[in-house]
Amino acid sequence: MSATASGAGVATSVLVVDDQELVRMGFRLILERAGLDVVGEAADGRAAVTAVGELRPDVVLMDIRMPHLDGVAATREILTGAGPRPKILVLTTFDLDEYVWTAVRAGAAGFLLKDVAPDDLVHAVRVVARGESMLAPSLITRLLAQFARRPPAGQLPAELGDLSEREVGVVRLVAQGLSNAEIGARLFLSEATVKTYVSRVLTKLDLRDRVQIAVVAYESGLVQAGEPR
Repeated sequence: MSATASGAGVATSVLVVDDQELVRMGFRLILERAGLDVVGEAADGRAAVTAVGELRPDVVLMDIRMPHLDGVAATREILTGAGPRPKILVLTTFDLDEYVWTAVRAGAAGFLLKDVAPDDLVHAVRVVARGESMLAPSLITRLLAQFARRPPAGQLPAELGDLSEREVGVVRLVAQGLSNAEIGARLFLSEATVKTYVSRVLTKLDLRDRVQIAVVAYESGLVQAGEPR
């Protein structure tokens, strides 16, 4: 993680990507008032890819539907390329948008609705800059549940066969949108212990972050739509 993302006295740097100038201006104003460093703007995905290489932001706010190169393709290109790999927060006007689902699978750290409250936007940027993921139950869990496949239930999915019973339990709760503190309270574990379990799951499943844990949980059928928290 870069020095800016670590929060060591330096503002987190942000690139704002949206094809509407007024939207970019609004996000810039909100972020800069909160002390975040908006290092640039881009009006389409192709410009975003170029700007990431030149400006090396910690976080990218990425719109989905843009000309030339959409946000999904831009996210994939940025995160699979040889250049810097910032945390990407996807922006959308729809909370159940198949394009957002594709972006999450491509490696986005989370997603936000464009009408997000200013304080929530700032919080989201700071959370992903720390290396965490925005896994809001009201949005991402619904999205994953909507578009994930539904294999037969009743047995542990093969994808999770290397996990211990406790690790499977942690995966289930991560996918349901619980924070480490909430998982610890549910399982009677310390927050540090939960972090250790999450790290083990990421290593065993060769995953990047908590969002990808949720994707695996829903795609494997471990967690189903409408399952109570």
